[in-house]
Amino acid sequence: MKILVTGAAGFIGYHLSLRLLGEGHTVVGLDNLNDYYSVDLKKARLAQLLDHAQFTHANINLQDAEPMEALFRKEGFTHVMNLAAQAGVRYSIINPRSYIDSNSVGFLNILEGCRHTKVEHCVFASSSSVYGLNTTMPFSVHHNVDHPISLYAATKKGNELMAHSYAYLYQLPCTGLRFFTVYGPWGRPDMALFLFTKAILEGKPINVFNHGKMRRDFTYIDDIVEGVVRVIKRTAAPNPAWSGATPDPSSSCAPYKIYNIGNNNWVELGAFIETIEKELGMTAVRNYMDMQPGDVPATYADVDDLIADVGFKPNTSIEYGIKQFISWYRDYYKV
Repeated sequence: MKILVTGAAGFIGYHLSLRLLGEGHTVVGLDNLNDYYSVDLKKARLAQLLDHAQFTHANINLQDAEPMEALFRKEGFTHVMNLAAQAGVRYSIINPRSYIDSNSVGFLNILEGCRHTKVEHCVFASSSSVYGLNTTMPFSVHHNVDHPISLYAATKKGNELMAHSYAYLYQLPCTGLRFFTVYGPWGRPDMALFLFTKAILEGKPINVFNHGKMRRDFTYIDDIVEGVVRVIKRTAAPNPAWSGATPDPSSSCAPYKIYNIGNNNWVELGAFIETIEKELGMTAVRNYMDMQPGDVPATYADVDDLIADVGFKPNTSIEYGIKQFISWYRDYYKV
């Protein structure tokens, strides 16, 4: 494959690019190295990717149409994996316009590039946040998801709808992946595991929302990457059993599919913190707080479709995953 990975200097994009390069594929990594979180961390990831002869970096903003058009024309990608996005539920309340620019306008430029250059398969990151006010557990791709509770979630749901329209109008194979709370080495500094580890090591209190009763389907980065790679290689196709009379949200008469990628197991936030404490050999000072706007109390992925179609089920334990993250953190920050 010659694959465009957007957000290649990001957490998931970095790990995915390494995996694809290791398999011998050519990767163009698009990343504008914005300062939503540490640019130094992004540059450190990117430096490792640039060690590979078959990797090139494109410093382009997704929302800039002309440079995006030129990139697609020049490179002739066979596959696209769109991971670039303005991330974070809470930041979408502070800076909503950045989500429309990156996640909506930027994704339109991706779809247009794929359409005009006949990309074989467009895969894109959605999010477990699209389940919004849904309370039926585990969350299934066959459930309706029309009640997001943050603009971030709304833009991710919007990406799914945009992709379906292009799949239908232009027969562009599109697959959306709803990721569930990804964590692991080289992770994002705005995520709970990073924030908790840093604060505990520095002897500072941690903010524990919903008084520790939040439940999350924590998914280790290697499981995410394995699922993504398998899905990229399985080009979306029309579902012959799909019916407009009883429409299945996860598939279509067009070449379109949605999958969850999660650990298929929720962990309560309190237990997650205890695992971090045990690995660090330190006790956290906990500042218990109410739920934040835009947050959901629980996530839990049904991955039956992923298992059935690509033969993979994420199963990394939080004990192993947290151990790997803390080992990386201590080494990277010389703690």
